[in-house]
Amino acid sequence: MLQPRVPVRVAVINDYEIVVRGVAAMLEDTERVHVIELDADLPTAQPVDIALYDTFSARQAGADDVDDVLGNPLVDKVVIFTWNLQPELVAKAQAQGVHGYVSKGAARHELIDALLRVHAGECVFPDNHEVIEDANLPHPGHEAGLTMREAEVIGLITQGLTNAEIAERAFLSINSVKSYIRSAYRKMGVQRRSQAVIWGMAHGFTTRPRRWVRQP
Repeated sequence: MLQPRVPVRVAVINDYEIVVRGVAAMLEDTERVHVIELDADLPTAQPVDIALYDTFSARQAGADDVDDVLGNPLVDKVVIFTWNLQPELVAKAQAQGVHGYVSKGAARHELIDALLRVHAGECVFPDNHEVIEDANLPHPGHEAGLTMREAEVIGLITQGLTNAEIAERAFLSINSVKSYIRSAYRKMGVQRRSQAVIWGMAHGFTTRPRRWVRQP
């Protein structure tokens, strides 16, 4: 594969600061990739080669949120970074015009390689549709022992979503949502939804629009 003549300019997008910072740290590769912008609940504001859309507590492929990133004239290509590898979601991403779809189970070099291939003009989608249950990336609630799946559900509870809405947003079954809630509540030391919301607000599960522009 031909290497880009200049480093690929990347923006990382998610609602949570800890998530975008964690992904940016994973991509520290000054020879090939420059993460030049981190966007928490804001659109990318400068020209980038690739917007890397992290789905933690965010809408999945096929949603208007992804359309908004695709329609941003400052973004050349869009890659989704996710643990939801169900064939239906992958097909939605392809139909929507997304240029790449990368598993959170990918190693650092695999993610960087996928970004380089997308930048070179390839469309990169997974052959293996195994669903990832957890990934070793920073996320709210990790200090309490919450897995990324548990943390995603608590984040959506803190945002006020019902179990049915969480299931739709996270592409989970209702029974899976209930199971994640029970296991998360045990780790958090809470019993009721109202307590979970208060706990979430005190432990980094609220979002606020922020943008960080980084020098190459």
